[in-house]
Amino acid sequence: MKFGRVLIGLGALIIAGAAGAFAYAWKPEIAPINPPERASFDQALIEHGAKLAAVGNCTACHTNPGGKSFAGGLTLPTPFGTIYSSNITPDPETGIGTWSEAAFQRAMRDGIGRRGEHLYPAFPYDHFTIVSDDDNRALYAFLMTRQPVKATPPPNELPFPLNVRLVLAGWKMLFFKDGAYQADASQSEEWNRGAYLVNGLGHCGACHTPRNSLGAEKASLHLAGGEAEGWSAFALDGLSPAPVVWDKDSLFTYLRQGWHPDHGVANGPMGEVTGNLGLLSDSDIRAMATYVASVMGEPSADRRAKSEKLLQEVKSGPITSAISNDQSASSGGQGAAIYQAACAVCHENGRPQPFGGLDLRLSSTVHAPDPQNAINMVLYGLPAASGRTSAIMPGFADVLTNDQLNDLLGYLRQHFTDEPAWVDVVQRVADTRTGKYHVSIRPSDGIERGPSNIGAEDQ
Repeated sequence: MKFGRVLIGLGALIIAGAAGAFAYAWKPEIAPINPPERASFDQALIEHGAKLAAVGNCTACHTNPGGKSFAGGLTLPTPFGTIYSSNITPDPETGIGTWSEAAFQRAMRDGIGRRGEHLYPAFPYDHFTIVSDDDNRALYAFLMTRQPVKATPPPNELPFPLNVRLVLAGWKMLFFKDGAYQADASQSEEWNRGAYLVNGLGHCGACHTPRNSLGAEKASLHLAGGEAEGWSAFALDGLSPAPVVWDKDSLFTYLRQGWHPDHGVANGPMGEVTGNLGLLSDSDIRAMATYVASVMGEPSADRRAKSEKLLQEVKSGPITSAISNDQSASSGGQGAAIYQAACAVCHENGRPQPFGGLDLRLSSTVHAPDPQNAINMVLYGLPAASGRTSAIMPGFADVLTNDQLNDLLGYLRQHFTDEPAWVDVVQRVADTRTGKYHVSIRPSDGIERGPSNIGAEDQ
């Protein structure tokens, strides 16, 4: 009988625990509203919201290639399964047309949908939680005045129990800290503004911070480098692979115009980010640069000296890539021959950035700890941005075999850097080429670099 009482007690504890967990996880529905009229929003508030939506790069995730802005349906591969972005146009049936401002604020602050469902952290509410109520109000005004689009994204493809949204309450308990931004009194107003933009709507850490096995950012490695859409998001701290050190001024120029003469042109998802930042004021861009520069810290005397020496060498002329006939039969010679035939004509012609090829001694991609971005660049190039003048580079996916690309990258790594050789390049190339390793190609997949493609043309 004593054993039976123990079992009954354990059962009661389990039931009580389950009831407590459910009570913690359950969130109430917020009553639907009729879609508000455009006239109910101040035009200045809408325009401010447009800038904020550009900072958040909302169009990138919530626009399917070739589809209407913000109508959702974009495929978002994750280590846990596939998530499809939601429709955030004001369509009352398939979008957020019935969401009140309170419902929108709760989604941004707490990651809870209007019906009380927990949102997957592919929507980076762990960053958006710090956004102010006033900025959320402007975002709401902007989104609710876009063209309503009736479009239902495909259902997410997630295994059990990840397809049960209540499970996300446990993830939040472990990793999610909600609350508006708290200014650091020890820092300047400019620094705090930059921290608010970078860590809030900009959600830079979502790409540039490594994640743990449960998909949460490693807080202790803030901006220490991550992965996004098949691209390596380089470290923005002291581990940056850039051979020329970044500073506040170079970061400002890069974020402002999407390229810098000592660092090259933004590519992959970052090209879209810098395009959308075009709506921001210089002061906000400079604030972001100030904050990131502080995270990078002051470079050592040795690193600064190497950086300055490299810049002087680059200014003196391109490094020679000529090879002898004896070298041409070797693996290194084959890579050099491919470089001379396909790359040198742009990368050694001295034409200035952004329309000339970067001297590869300055390339963070060639100096990076892994070859993925270099593989992406050689396979897919730098596609032209639709409707505007932009830097371009051809892709060589249809020209080079996997072994030839391996030879080329081996040569680039050896010839233009003093870093150790990359490993497993052939397998990485094969996985990338076949799509086993998904890579998003910007902007040729239908999502432009903005800032024109933030919904203004879909009104």
